[in-house]
Amino acid sequence: MSTNSMQELDAQAAPPIEDITANLNLVQQALAGAQMLFVAFGALVLMPLITGLDPNVALFTAGIGTLLFHLVTKGQVPIFLASSFAFIAPIAYGIQTWGIPATMSGLFVSGVVYMLMSYAVKLRGVDFIHRLLPPVVVGPVIMVIGLGLAPLAVNMAIGKAGDGSFVLIEQNTAMIISLSALLTTLLVSTMAKGIFKLVPIFCGVIVGYTLSFFFGVLDFTAIANAPWLAMPNFVAPEWNWHAVLFMIPVAIAPAVEHVGDILAISNVTGKDFVKKPGLHRTLFGDGFATSAASLFGGPPNTTYSEVTGAVMLTRNFNPKIMLWAAVIAVCLAFVGKFGAVLQTIPVAVMGGIMILLFGSIASVGLNTMIRHQVDLSNARNLCIVSVTLVFGIGGMAFGFGTFSLQGVSLCGIVAITLNLLLPKMTN
Repeated sequence: MSTNSMQELDAQAAPPIEDITANLNLVQQALAGAQMLFVAFGALVLMPLITGLDPNVALFTAGIGTLLFHLVTKGQVPIFLASSFAFIAPIAYGIQTWGIPATMSGLFVSGVVYMLMSYAVKLRGVDFIHRLLPPVVVGPVIMVIGLGLAPLAVNMAIGKAGDGSFVLIEQNTAMIISLSALLTTLLVSTMAKGIFKLVPIFCGVIVGYTLSFFFGVLDFTAIANAPWLAMPNFVAPEWNWHAVLFMIPVAIAPAVEHVGDILAISNVTGKDFVKKPGLHRTLFGDGFATSAASLFGGPPNTTYSEVTGAVMLTRNFNPKIMLWAAVIAVCLAFVGKFGAVLQTIPVAVMGGIMILLFGSIASVGLNTMIRHQVDLSNARNLCIVSVTLVFGIGGMAFGFGTFSLQGVSLCGIVAITLNLLLPKMTN
């Protein structure tokens, strides 16, 4: 998931900066694209591994989604799209409750919601999103995304399945592996220089995986049995209105964060992408990519702020670089042994990294409210934030028959409803 909080909608782009990649030949562009994919890789594959989706499918849909985004935005924005962490809990619940095909139908409609929001932005302007989804709504919803996943991260870090139902790795061994992966990720995030600072997740996985090998908790059978070339395990969606109604509200937080991501890349490149190609086009591209991913059984796509950081560091402003990254991702999706290697990553490794990752998501929500000076001494704001947080973290659910609304979906609806219904107050 993108970790940029929503910025002021009227932010101005920075002065133009020289693009050092303007004259690269095709080979150099391809290498630069591979570097961008490398930056996004850790988060890209972690999401499907957590939720039980196929990482090769995620690679394929990230590549296809990025290509579709660039088609919609006329190849003007140096952006790479990949797996959105905002959907982890809803996807995990959806797969457990209705199965992967039904969950994909909900994700398809979530993408359609993005596209409808893009049309609203085109008709009513960028401020439409800010009025409908102010920081007092978005902040606590994003916090719920991170904090609601905390038990999942802890269970996996101590060697259990995500729901804690059974033990996969002995706890002491799991703790050594998970805390080593976490510590590596922390150190690379805070102390590394250059391109390494942008790949803390990847570094954490490498250290955790290496320790797992020495502790004898790796099983290489799947790698040995996997063919070199194989078709990803594509899954077509099957309509399920329960999954659709459950998944639609989840699109709220990523759609709003998309605004912050576009403003960030605008500031990095010195071009105002909110005006050209327009926020309505970039938002539509995000939604189009998400709906397209669901047709293959892949996770929803979102703009990656890690890649924005790499663009800033390397000054690779040429959008063609992202097209190369997308093509390479699609090609890797058909390497069977590559996907098998990813699926051998132990739960303890993923759990250690997720402790930081999910905490970071929650921090983004908190920072959203701080940056926009949400006054919690105001009773109205306090009510919205308090109810949203307790509903989300406490596991509140509403339902009838076989349909249940809970988690991020419920929190999004509750926060928006309270914001619309509660009267404005002044201190």
